[in-house]
Amino acid sequence: MVMGTDLSLPRLLQLVSPGLPIGMYSYSQGLERAVNDGWIVTDEDAAAWLKGLLGEALARVDAPILARLYDAWHHDDHQAVSYWSQILMAYRETAELRSEDRQTGQALARLLDKLEIVEAQAWLRRPDATLATLFSLAAVRWHITKTDAIAGYLWGWLENQVLCAVKLVPLGQVAGQRLLMQLAALLPEMVNQAITVGDDEIGGSVFGLALTSSRHEMQYSRLFRS
Repeated sequence: MVMGTDLSLPRLLQLVSPGLPIGMYSYSQGLERAVNDGWIVTDEDAAAWLKGLLGEALARVDAPILARLYDAWHHDDHQAVSYWSQILMAYRETAELRSEDRQTGQALARLLDKLEIVEAQAWLRRPDATLATLFSLAAVRWHITKTDAIAGYLWGWLENQVLCAVKLVPLGQVAGQRLLMQLAALLPEMVNQAITVGDDEIGGSVFGLALTSSRHEMQYSRLFRS
């Protein structure tokens, strides 16, 4: 099979790469506190934790809102972009999670601005900037399909969380790869759900994430910013 001049796949791989300079490696989203408190000790504990976050938070909130942000950028509807960015930020239940989304979103805005995506400049200092906001902008401008963009976003989150688990639990490298394979199998269904769910069906909350994140804010010794 010849790729030809279609650069959408390489652009998607660039966008979800751990090497993307937006600092995702410094956030564990409460995982560090969950390990510290003894909630996650084994491979099975880590799998259950990440599966819960994927199914009850990412698939119900981030993914469907990312789909709407993609459509808004595609139609140059900046009012809709702002609306869904603010809705997504409102779902972040702790100061750490809101700060993470804002910091990674603004970092991606700085990168995209330097890569000559002009709309990114307006988001350099906006408090409602989220990672999904700028991720969807890049996906539209780089001609990545909506379904591929959602799958890539979920994969990027999952890969980062597994890397955190490898360091924190700790998991072996093979166990980490096994965990990636197991949970990645859930992504196609989540992508389909994200593009079919109605606006009034968006919503989800994981109490354990809110609790560990709020406790992590007061944790004295830590490796991660969330």
